[in-house]
Amino acid sequence: MDPLDIARWQFGITTVYHFLMVPLTLGLGPVVGFLQWRWVRTADERWLRLTKFFGKLYLVNFIVGVATGIVQEFQFGMAWSEYSRYVGDVFGAPLAMEGLFAFFFESTFLGLWIFGWGRLPKRIHLATLWIAVLGSIVSAFFIIVANSWMQHPVGVRLVDGRPRLVDIWAVLTNSTALAAYAHTITGAFAVAGGFLLGIAWYQLWRRRHDGIDVVRADRTLHIGSDPDDAGRDVADHAVWIRALRIGAVVAIVGFAGVAVTGDLQGKLLFQQQPMKMAVAEAACETGTGFSVLSIGDVGSTDCTGVTAVIEIPGLLSFLANGDTTTTVEGVKDLLPAYQAEYGRTLPKGPLYGARSGRPVDYVPDMQVTYWGFRIMIGFGGVAAFAAAVALWLTRRGTVPASRWLARLAVLGILAPFGANAAGWIFTELGRQPFVVAPNPTPGGVDGVFMFTAAAVSPGVTSGELLFSLIGLALVYAVLLVVEVVLLVRYVRGGVAAAMPELRREPAHDEDDDVLAFAY
Repeated sequence: MDPLDIARWQFGITTVYHFLMVPLTLGLGPVVGFLQWRWVRTADERWLRLTKFFGKLYLVNFIVGVATGIVQEFQFGMAWSEYSRYVGDVFGAPLAMEGLFAFFFESTFLGLWIFGWGRLPKRIHLATLWIAVLGSIVSAFFIIVANSWMQHPVGVRLVDGRPRLVDIWAVLTNSTALAAYAHTITGAFAVAGGFLLGIAWYQLWRRRHDGIDVVRADRTLHIGSDPDDAGRDVADHAVWIRALRIGAVVAIVGFAGVAVTGDLQGKLLFQQQPMKMAVAEAACETGTGFSVLSIGDVGSTDCTGVTAVIEIPGLLSFLANGDTTTTVEGVKDLLPAYQAEYGRTLPKGPLYGARSGRPVDYVPDMQVTYWGFRIMIGFGGVAAFAAAVALWLTRRGTVPASRWLARLAVLGILAPFGANAAGWIFTELGRQPFVVAPNPTPGGVDGVFMFTAAAVSPGVTSGELLFSLIGLALVYAVLLVVEVVLLVRYVRGGVAAAMPELRREPAHDEDDDVLAFAY
């Protein structure tokens, strides 16, 4: 096997896995901060219950996310050393900002929040959480800046065959970065909203299933208490109905933001990476029509056999240009232009080794790109629609007694995760065969691009990469099991899982157990 293929699989698997944690951390952090702010303002214990419950889930996800994210940096030096040499002068600044500034605040103040319960004044304790949350948000910005430079290189000049940073402000304000960052943050809120909604629905359904809450014949709701579990009292119902409604609103607002920022990002991509968007729309021919559904050989590199079954005239032009008449170049016209500009074969040289002279395929995998784009949009839309339905179905103060609806609500938590993962895969695979895509827009620096085939470490063998791929996959599988088990355990335990004092009298001085909230 070619080491390049194994290295790509390894980085793809670890990155997609890590990105499952990232949107939940980015979206859930501000929500927990809002919940604690409401508790500090009102002294209402129900807000405290919400804070501690979702705060514990936030911590579990945060810890696993940090552990899985570290691996990405190791791979830059071990599997992608040539890539690191090429982009190092540019990546050094945003990655240093992320590590020394954002992550420092993130980790330090999150520790103060964990250990500060009952020790710090309420407002100062709340401030530690918000500083940590803002650290996460700023940290994500610097990572997006680095990734967006690979999608649209700016602020550099070519010196001795490598890009040298000459304008850090241009890198930080890269139009691709700003659009991608807004899209990522709004997508994270959609994830957090679905997370709250699904968990709250499950808890409310359990209360109905166990006979605690009863809907009478006249459709009025009787809210009861579990005599065997002090944590499932009348206030517990208010906790979950609040969580459900907050989650539904956050999910809907998040999806609306995703739609707006996605449209902006799409228009930029039509200019900056036209082949990616042409493949995503299966736009084989130049025109204005948008293919809702195409069939045939969508794995074809020249669109042979690809047929649009359902096409909306003018929509593709609107998505790309904001009108319905301007034609958009299709794959068949873009392909010869790419070949003329960047060559039909890989250059000869030590970076390419045995790959020198191989034909370059400028058409990304159409099956993955085409369907990834639609899965991203479809899952996001389904999640937002489900949130709106949930608001309607719970207008009387509880959820329906249907077990199937409860299962759908819990499974619905996965929809925005799927949308985020599909969007990330679409973004990265659609850039191929470049690891640093060329900048075709006015002001772009000629020659600043890098084929993925030149980026892999030349001294790493297939066996070494395969060993690390299998090893990392096994470790990540274990981490996934650990996180899911912990999350499920705490969700089933309800608020009392984060506040055990609701169920029992403390047998010892609770102040001695400083890790009670953290674990």
